[in-house]
This record gives sequence, C-alpha cells and structure tokens, in this order.
Amino acid sequence: MPPSELLVHFCTRLLFFQQSKNRVESPCTRLLARPQYTKTILKSSASSALIPEIKGHTMRLLIPRYCLNGILVLCLITNFAVAADDWRVWRGPNANNIATEGETPPTKWGESENIRWKAALPGRGHSSPIVVNDRVLISTADEAKQIQSVVCFDRASGRQLWKTDVSQGDFAPKIHQKNTHASPTLASNGKMVFAVFPQFDRIQLTALGLDGKQKWQIKAGGYLPQAYQFGYAPSPLLYEGNVIVTSEYEKNGFIAAFDQQTGREVWRIKRPEKMNFSTPIVTRIAGRDQMLLSGNAKVASFDPQTGRDLWSAPAMWLVSCGTMVWDNDLVFTSGGFPLKGTMAVKADGSGKVVWTNRVKCYEQSMLAHAGYLYAVDDNGIAYCWNAQTGKEQWKSRLGGKVSSSPVLANGNLYLTNERGTTFVFRANPDKFELVAENQLGDEGFATPAFCGDQIFHRAATSASGKRQEFLYCIGE
Repeated sequence: MPPSELLVHFCTRLLFFQQSKNRVESPCTRLLARPQYTKTILKSSASSALIPEIKGHTMRLLIPRYCLNGILVLCLITNFAVAADDWRVWRGPNANNIATEGETPPTKWGESENIRWKAALPGRGHSSPIVVNDRVLISTADEAKQIQSVVCFDRASGRQLWKTDVSQGDFAPKIHQKNTHASPTLASNGKMVFAVFPQFDRIQLTALGLDGKQKWQIKAGGYLPQAYQFGYAPSPLLYEGNVIVTSEYEKNGFIAAFDQQTGREVWRIKRPEKMNFSTPIVTRIAGRDQMLLSGNAKVASFDPQTGRDLWSAPAMWLVSCGTMVWDNDLVFTSGGFPLKGTMAVKADGSGKVVWTNRVKCYEQSMLAHAGYLYAVDDNGIAYCWNAQTGKEQWKSRLGGKVSSSPVLANGNLYLTNERGTTFVFRANPDKFELVAENQLGDEGFATPAFCGDQIFHRAATSASGKRQEFLYCIGE
C-alpha cells in the first residue's frame, strides 16, 4: 500500500475508532487539536499536489484535528523505518552486526551476477563502508602519498560525490602487514561523519558534513607504540551526542569522549599501558547502558556517559581485536595473545565467568542471536555454541584465513575470508547449512554493510598485476 493510501486508511480507522468508542481525547490529542499546532503540522506536510483527493476534497480538509496525533505517530514510524535502513557505524544499526528485520539481500553474486554497481577506491584500507540515507561513505589511505581520505558515493548509482583528504604525511613507519592506515570504520549521526585516523604519534579525529566539508579536527590523544608496531584499529563509537575514541598501547593509552558538534572533550580515562586493538561497544544490558571492552587481560564495563568503571572480570589473554557481543544477561569475548580462548561473563556487575573454551577468534567479532553464539576463527572454522552454557552445537571448516566478521541478514550468516570468498550459511543451531559461496576479487578484509536488499562490500584484486580496491553494491 502506498504511503498516501496508508495514511488515509490509518486516519479513517482512527476516526471511526474514536467516534464509535466515544473515547475521551488524550492530552496529546488536545494539544494537537489546537489551531496553532494544526497549522504548523499541515505547513510542514507534503504539498497539496501530493495529497490524494477524495470526492473533490483533499485529505488536508478531510482529516479532523484530533486525527493529527495519528498522523504524527505514522510519520514518526515512517521516519524511523528510513533511518533503520541505514548502516551508519561499525556493527550496524543495533551494534550487533544483525541487519534490520525484513531486509532481503541476495545470497548469490559474482562479477557478472547481482552487481548493481562497482566503484574503484583510491588507496588501501580495511574499514567497512557505512550507509547514510542516499550516500555510501568509506575511508581509505594512499600509502605512497601518505594521504588519508573519506570518500562518498551515491547509493543508487555508485557515482563518486566527493573525496575529502583529512590528513597528509606523518604515517607510522611500520605496521602489521595485514593492517592499513585506514582500518577504523567511519561513524555518522545522520548529519555528520566522524573519521579516526592514526598518525605517527597521535590519533586524529575529524568531523565532516555530509557534503564533505570539514567541521572540526582535533588530536584525540597520543599514539606512539614502540614494542608492538602493528598499527591502529578501533573505530569511533557514538553515544548520546558524543563520539568516543579508544587508543591502547604501551604508553598513555586512553578512552575519551568528545562533543559531536564542537569536538570539545567531555571525559577521558587512562588505560593500562599495554597494546590492544578492540573497538568498544555500547548496549543496554542488566538494566543500564554499558560500554563493553575486552583487552589488557580483562573483560570490562564502563559507564558511557562518564567513562567510570562499572565492573570487570579477568580474561585469559592480554590482547583482543574483536568487539564484544551479548545475549540476555551475558557478554562474550574472544582473544588470542599470548593465550587463546572464548568466554562468557555475567553483565550484572558480579564479573562471574559462566563458561570458557579454547577457541581463538582473534581478528573477528562474534555474533549472538536467539540464544546462540556464532563465530569464525582465524583459520576459517565456523562454530555455533549455546550462549548460556557454551555447549558446542556444531563446527565446520569454511576455508581460508579470516579477518572480517560475520553478519546476519534474513536468517543467513555472511562471512568473507581473506581470499575474497564470501560464505553464506544458515543461522541454524542444529546443523551447519551452506547456502552459497561467492567470489569478488582475490582479497577481503572488510566486513560488509547491509541495507534493505543491498550489500555494500569492499574487496581488492591483483588480477592485472597491480592491486586495486573496489566498493561493490550487491543486489538483485
């Protein structure tokens, strides 16, 4: 049903309901019935040309004022649905790598199948794309010229809209061969885009408008690793008007929050002087918002409003790369240096460790869904565990080394290995069911973004003898 027809149907039903039940108008209804509010809402509505006529009258004249609260609710629902189609941050709209319910992305594709568009990317990066309204944005780094950039594409056509260079020079002289100078994923609040890039001795935070123009740029903090020159990875995190940046290394590590509008520092906490690569995540669990972070031999929870410690539990390993996940009252993490393992911890403040195993999901983040925990280790072995007990439901070898993280969409898990092969398998705790294998390029490190029936996927190829990255829009 078109939105206009849906609106007429909704208001008609609401009018009939209120008249037949002789209901008393609520305070909200009375407020909306005042002429000044009626006038304001109608002014901000669609033009008369877009409002259907019924028996010679426009809907504007037919709708009683006390139906306007229904219209407002419907508009809010519609706006929410549009926003829910976005993938604006690392781990997606709900911070769990699960696509919005009802989205139907394809399960099969290739260079000549189900590709809506393909755009060449300058430079190199492992960051994921983000989707904001009708735009797809991604970060990248030109290692030869030492330029770090944000690139924006039209979602429908793949046409490049703009490219903004946010920093030049001062690249770290050494990073891990599997890392890049553009590994953190961008974050957007729908109006601005926040980019975190590592420099030789600092972490730089930049805010851009959706037109690519710089709003502000600051030094978020220091970053000068000596013992482990593996490079930087954590993505920025958005929470209640702040952008949160993490930097953990063997000197002056920190987590800090900055005002999204101005870049003003809101709070800062010091971290242990040890290396770590994990991105924190915020979720509401055990009755409160908690910022979860694994690393430095701990599973830890912080108050995202202040950075204050809430609770912690000892972990078996020193270093983590993946982002923590959760299910009901448990949080889960995995690490791999120097010891390896996966663990579940109570999020109620007790720090109680519920179960552990010896599986190492080091680079990847896991995925929790419907009481089960899905994971893929560094060697491409997929696992499913009972989230509450840790009991192994199944395991299956997919093949190839893996650095990206699984995404759940329409009942299927999507996982890309480092050779550019994406495996699609059912989120079925009873058995492993492979749905499809798809190949794009010959290199894949980034986790894709899912929006509606589209997948936005970063891949690279060296088929011509020269490495080139591409951003694909996959859709039937």
